[in-house]
Amino acid sequence: MKILVTGANGYIGQGVVKAILDSGNEVIATDFSTQYVDERAKRINCNVFDIENPYEYFEKPDVLLHLAWRDSFVHTSPFHIQDLPSHYAFLKKMVDEGIDRICVMGSMHEIGFFEGSIHEDTPCHPMNLYGISKNALRNCVELMTANTKTKWQWLRGYYIVGNSEFGDSIFSKITKAEHEGKKEFPFTMGQNQYDFIDYKDFCMQVASVVGQDEVNGIINIGSGRPEKLADRVERFIKENNYHIQLKYGAFPDRSYDSKAVWGDGSKIAKIMGK
Repeated sequence: MKILVTGANGYIGQGVVKAILDSGNEVIATDFSTQYVDERAKRINCNVFDIENPYEYFEKPDVLLHLAWRDSFVHTSPFHIQDLPSHYAFLKKMVDEGIDRICVMGSMHEIGFFEGSIHEDTPCHPMNLYGISKNALRNCVELMTANTKTKWQWLRGYYIVGNSEFGDSIFSKITKAEHEGKKEFPFTMGQNQYDFIDYKDFCMQVASVVGQDEVNGIINIGSGRPEKLADRVERFIKENNYHIQLKYGAFPDRSYDSKAVWGDGSKIAKIMGK
């Protein structure tokens, strides 16, 4: 299977490309730069939004995995809204040109404030520009693929745990602070509970989803269970033998962060079971 991966040079993209290649599928990887992309992939440096006939240009892939997204961790960035028409136009071109399947990375922030297990039919009331834009694009994907041959998968991502200092997650920020020799890391009280998944497992789940087409629609990419933020961060520090300590209460919780939220894991369990 030939899989086109956009945003391949990003934090998620690098690991996902490797996982797809390890699964035995072919990858065409594209980004502004593909410097850190697995060399087994065919790497193409470009702005996908500028390509007039992307399906032909990228050698008629079987599947598109669209990871490209600017400022993912900056939830208030205006680029989420400003870039939305470009994401729509790119995906619409791929569908109109006849691609078999499109897979797009979503986010649990589409849901907004919610407590409990998130299912594919859980109502969405996003509370920041990131969630609003992802939610709008998901609706567009469902509409643009209706009455076409193209199947769609929406990969609703949860909280990734990884020790790369180049991401913008709290775990990346702690890693960077540790490497800079800082003794304390300003933190909330950490009592909210989230769905955490290790980076390698996240990438493996994404690769498994795009490698099959029997389970489609909205698919949660996560552990399927809640854990307190403080417990997971403390465990992360211990797992990596860091010496930095958390300064509890330095920041308040964000108003749109749920007290306890996690993704229903029934669909991903079915896929991984295969």
